[in-house]
Amino acid sequence: MKKILLPALFAMAVIGVAPAASAANVTPPAKAAKADPAYKLQPQLSTLGWEGKAVTHGHNGTMNFSDGELLVKGNAIVGGTVTVDMKSMKATDIKDAESHGKFVGHMSSDDFFGVTTYPTSTFKIVSVTPIKGAAKDADNATIAGDMTIKGVTQRISFPAKVGVKGDLASATGKVTIDRTKFGLKYGSKSFFESIGDKAIYDTFDLTFNVIAKKA
Repeated sequence: MKKILLPALFAMAVIGVAPAASAANVTPPAKAAKADPAYKLQPQLSTLGWEGKAVTHGHNGTMNFSDGELLVKGNAIVGGTVTVDMKSMKATDIKDAESHGKFVGHMSSDDFFGVTTYPTSTFKIVSVTPIKGAAKDADNATIAGDMTIKGVTQRISFPAKVGVKGDLASATGKVTIDRTKFGLKYGSKSFFESIGDKAIYDTFDLTFNVIAKKA
C-alpha cells in the first residue's frame, strides 16, 4: 500500500505546482506606447495673409484657418495638418465695397479657386528638418508637406520658424505657391502668351502664423 501511495502523492504534487510555475514564466504583453498629445490649432490666434501680383497691379489680404493640429514629440513639431476656409478670403487693400465684392467674387469663381466646389484648402506636414546653425530669430526649420488646392495635391517645402513652449506650439513663415501647378491658369502668360500686360503672375505668397494649444 505504501508503495502505491507514495508515487500517487508525488504525482499530485507535481501536477499541483506545474501550472503555477508555467504562469510565472509567461511574459506579460508589452504596454502600447503612449502617443504624444496633439496641439489643437487656435483659429482666433492664428493668421494667414496672401499677396498676388499682375503686370500692372497687385492685391493683398487675408484668409482664415478653420481647423488643424500640430503634432509634437518631446519639444519639437514633427507633423500636423491645417485647413483654410477659402470662403473667408478678403482683399484688405480694396476699400470700396463694390470693387471688393467683384474681386473676391472672381477669385472665388472657377477661374481661380472654385470655392463652391472646393470650400477648403489643406496642408499636411510630412517632415520638419532643423536648419543647423540658425540664428535665434531666424527660420530654424524646413517644412515639407502636401498642399491641396482646388482638389489638386502638390508636395512643397519652405523655411519657417517653429517652436514649442509649454502648452503652445507655433510655426511662422512665408511660402511662395505656383498656382498653375494646382490648375489655376487664368491670366497666366505661361499658357496665354498673347495676354500682354493683362497677365497675372503665376506665383502668389502666403504669410502664416500658426498657433496651436495642447489638447
